[in-house]
Amino acid sequence: MKPWMRSFDWLRPTTIQGHLILMVLALVVVQIAVSWHVISGLTEEMLHEQVGQTALQTAKTIAQIPRIRQALGNGDPEGEIQAIAESIRTQTGASFVVIGDTQERRYSHPVPERIGQTFVGGDTGPALKEGKSYVSEAVGTLGRSLRGMTPIRGDDGSIIGFVSVGYLSEGVHESISAHLDKPLMYIIGMSVVGILSAVVIAGRLKRLTLGLEPSEITNLYLERVAVLQTIREGVIAIDHQGDIRVCNQAARRYAGLAQDERFSGKPVDMVIPEAGLLHTLHTGQAEFDQERTVDGRELVFNIVPVFQDQKVRGVVASFRRKDELDRLAAELSRVQEYSELLRAQTHEYSNKLHTIAGLIQIEAYREALDLVVTESSGYEEFIRFLGEAVPHPVIAAIILGKYNRAKELRVNFSIDRDSTLADLPARISQEKIVTILGNILDNAFDAALQRPAGLRSVEMSFTDLGNDIVFEIEDSGHGVAVDEQAHIFERGVTTKGQGRRGVGLSLVRQRLEELGGQVMVSRGHLGGALFTVVIPKEA
Repeated sequence: MKPWMRSFDWLRPTTIQGHLILMVLALVVVQIAVSWHVISGLTEEMLHEQVGQTALQTAKTIAQIPRIRQALGNGDPEGEIQAIAESIRTQTGASFVVIGDTQERRYSHPVPERIGQTFVGGDTGPALKEGKSYVSEAVGTLGRSLRGMTPIRGDDGSIIGFVSVGYLSEGVHESISAHLDKPLMYIIGMSVVGILSAVVIAGRLKRLTLGLEPSEITNLYLERVAVLQTIREGVIAIDHQGDIRVCNQAARRYAGLAQDERFSGKPVDMVIPEAGLLHTLHTGQAEFDQERTVDGRELVFNIVPVFQDQKVRGVVASFRRKDELDRLAAELSRVQEYSELLRAQTHEYSNKLHTIAGLIQIEAYREALDLVVTESSGYEEFIRFLGEAVPHPVIAAIILGKYNRAKELRVNFSIDRDSTLADLPARISQEKIVTILGNILDNAFDAALQRPAGLRSVEMSFTDLGNDIVFEIEDSGHGVAVDEQAHIFERGVTTKGQGRRGVGLSLVRQRLEELGGQVMVSRGHLGGALFTVVIPKEA
C-alpha cells in the first residue's frame, strides 16, 4: 500500500455498525446535494417568475394612472412624475420605478441626479416600438435587475413613453436564500434521523448476525465452504421452510445428484425425499444411524435439528454409504474377533502350561502326559471339525473365538457335530452372520453364568440343508419370559440388569431384516432360552 493511502485507513470501517453509518452518511450527502440542487433551482425559478410578474403588474398599473399619462404628455414641467413614482416604489418595495418618454429619457429615478438622462439597459425596444408588456433582466445604473416593462399610451392610443419597475438581482437572491432556510433544516433533520436509524439498524443487524462483523462473516462463509467440500461425508442443510441451503459434493455423489446443478433454494422433498429431513423438521427429534435407500443406494443418516429461541429453524443431515461403513465395521469386527481369539487362547494355554509345570514338579509324569495328549487331541479335533463344517474363515473364526471364550468362562460350549455350513450364498454377508452369532452367543454365555458351575451349558447347531440357513443356540439359563419375548430385540431393552445397554439383540434383528431372515425365541431342553435363526438363501 502506498504511504499516501494509509492516511485514509480511518475511512475503512471494521464493524458492521461503522459500515452502515458510513453508507447511510454517504447516501445522505448525495441526497442533500441532489435535494438542494432541485429545491434551490425550483425556488429560484418560482421566485424569478413571481418577482417578474409582480414588477410587470406594478408597471401596468402605473401606466394606467391618468396623472402620469397627462404629465408625461405635457413634458412634466412641475416634476410630478418623480413624486408619484417614488411614492409607489416605497409602497411596493421595488428597487426602482423609472418612467421615460419615447426617447428613453428618464422622468423618474431613485437617484434624482439621474433624472433626464437616458435609460440604461437596452431592453425598451419591444415596449416602445411594438407596444408589448414583458419581463426582462438587464444591467442598469443600479446593477443587474429583474424588471417589468410596459408602454404608456396617450388618449389617442399612441405610445408616448414607458414604465420600468425593477428589483435588483442581488435582492432576489437574498430572498431565495431566505426561502431555502426551512427546506435546509428539513434536509438536515432527515439526515440526522437517517444516521440515528443506521445506528439502530446496525445494532439490530449485529444481534441477528450473532455479533459477527462483516470480515468474520466472510471468513466464516469461506471456511464453511472449504470444510463442506473437504469432508468425505455427505452434508445437506435445510431451512425452516424445507428448502435446501447447503449441499456439498459428497452429498451429490452419494445421493446420485448432478454435480453441476444448483440445488440451493429448492425444496428438499423434490430433490431427496427419501432422506426424511422434513420429519425431523416437523418433530424436532434427532435421528442417528438411520439406514435409508436413496436412488438405489443404501445410506446411513444422522439428522439433527437446528434450534433458535427454542424453535426449529432448520435441519442438518450427514450421511455415508452403508457399504463403506459395513466394510469398516467388518474389518473392525474381524480384528476384534482375532484379538479375542488370541487372548482367550493365550489365557487358556497359560493355565494349561501352569498345570503341566506343576505336575512335572511333583513328578506326576504320566498325568502330565495324559493332559497334554487330551488337550492336544480335543482342540485339534474341534479345529478339524470347523474346517470341514464351516469353510468360511470369518464365520469359523467367530465360532472358534466364542469356543475359547466359553472355556475361559468355564461354560460348557458344545456344537452338534452333524452341523454344516458349506452352502452360503454370496448375497449373505459373512460379517452380518458374525454380528448375529456373536451377539446371541454372548447373551447365551451371560445367561448360563447365572447358573451354578456344574450347570453352565450352551449348545449350538446349524444347517444349510434346504432353502434356508438355520442356526439354533440354547443355554441353560433361566430363559426369557413370554411377555418379554416380543420386546427383547428392541434397542435399549435388556434382561441383564441395570447398567447394561441392550444393543446386541437389536443389532441381530437389524441384520436379519437386511437379510430377509427372522429369529424366534422359545424354551429349550436345557431349561433356558432357545434362539432359532432362519435366513433364506434367496433374496
